Amino acid sequence: MKNEIIVLPHDHQWNQARLAWNLAADQQPAAVALPETAEDVIAVVRWARQRGLRVAPQGTGHNALPLGSLAHTVLLKTERMRGVAIDAAQQRARVEAGVLWEEVTEAAAEHGLAALAGSSPDVGVVGYSLGGGISWLARRHGLAANNITAVELVNAEGELVRADADQNADLFWALRGGGGSFGVVTALEFKLFPLPEVYAGVLFFPLARGAEVLHAWRRWVDDVPEEITSVGRFLQFPPIPDIPEPLRGGSFVVVEATSLLGKEETDELLRPLRELGPEMDTFRPTPVRELKHLHMDPEHPVPGFGDGMLLSDFDDAAIDSLVRVAGAGSGSPLLSVEVRHLGGALARKSPGAGALATIDGKFAMFAVGIAPTPEMGAAVKAHVEIVQAVLGRWDSGRTYLNFAEKRQRGERLFGEQTYRRLQAVKAAVDPDDVFRSNHPVYLPAAGEAKKAA
Repeated sequence: MKNEIIVLPHDHQWNQARLAWNLAADQQPAAVALPETAEDVIAVVRWARQRGLRVAPQGTGHNALPLGSLAHTVLLKTERMRGVAIDAAQQRARVEAGVLWEEVTEAAAEHGLAALAGSSPDVGVVGYSLGGGISWLARRHGLAANNITAVELVNAEGELVRADADQNADLFWALRGGGGSFGVVTALEFKLFPLPEVYAGVLFFPLARGAEVLHAWRRWVDDVPEEITSVGRFLQFPPIPDIPEPLRGGSFVVVEATSLLGKEETDELLRPLRELGPEMDTFRPTPVRELKHLHMDPEHPVPGFGDGMLLSDFDDAAIDSLVRVAGAGSGSPLLSVEVRHLGGALARKSPGAGALATIDGKFAMFAVGIAPTPEMGAAVKAHVEIVQAVLGRWDSGRTYLNFAEKRQRGERLFGEQTYRRLQAVKAAVDPDDVFRSNHPVYLPAAGEAKKAA
């Protein structure tokens, strides 16, 4: 194996190599591996096993905090594996493990195609997809995980295998929504959609109008077709140069939405929200490659804490509870508290779906704040928990993996029956528990494995 692939604690590049995108994660592994090819990944896995070390694959580290201690673990970072290939005729993409969503959306847009990309442009394709993947097109086209057509993966034996509908079918099922516990993904293949443009934008209102706007948005989503995916959100922008001048230091309640319908039809649907008189209205025909900016997420590493939950509903009482702890005058230190409208294709199980067939909740909430100091980190964490507590009455009983930044029980992430099957797959493909992920599938007891199989 090439020496430059492995970085050890005494090497001068150690502190840079071990960084996660979320700078609040202080990753201290036994070694960091920086492979460039699938063959490099094979060599790393074999090298780790020979030394009795475990392996934790990582694309970007947006959701690195749940990993916990990395003692006796090789942090295998795939950031150098950046190949993207678009098959325009078949409307498919093949991407290597370190590819970011903005790289795919740009490449696909050259052919008038769209991917089920994350709302943050620098989120990694693999981690997002293995955890489910709720895109701006999700209510029409479902989870990114269930649009994967093949996975290339290095297994616990240090062998490169392919999983698709025809080969390694149980592994293929587990990887689509079951997380990163089953091996090191080196490449994904997935569907693209003929969609060069959408109608999308944001309505900005003063934060003091939070209750009024969220109540109106909640009534509005009951009547919109699944071609529209939207978010109701509180935003408190810090007064820093990275933020554009009209928004810098401002506090807003916003409605963000993407529509696959035409301008005329969408404008008619938007009328009740526009009649509220937004301060800014950015809706316009939007090339799909520009959707990466719609959610206004940071586009470079930052330290932060956040967590989410799935809601069975977001009714008037839930809205009023959220406004009380995160709206104007609440003293909330949170940068963002968002509620995403789910349903549509996200609630329908498609034939041949993976481990996460549907999302069990009508809405998904995610709250997050920036934490440049330990004191601010503690305040943000405490307030995220306050938000979750006041919305506890509407907890669906399940948690969406990609919005879970604290460890969750497998049954809560996947449901009991699905989790037992995931455990059986884990026992079959990684019986020595070589691979670690931020939300692990734990090896079952012998009796449980037999039952799940």
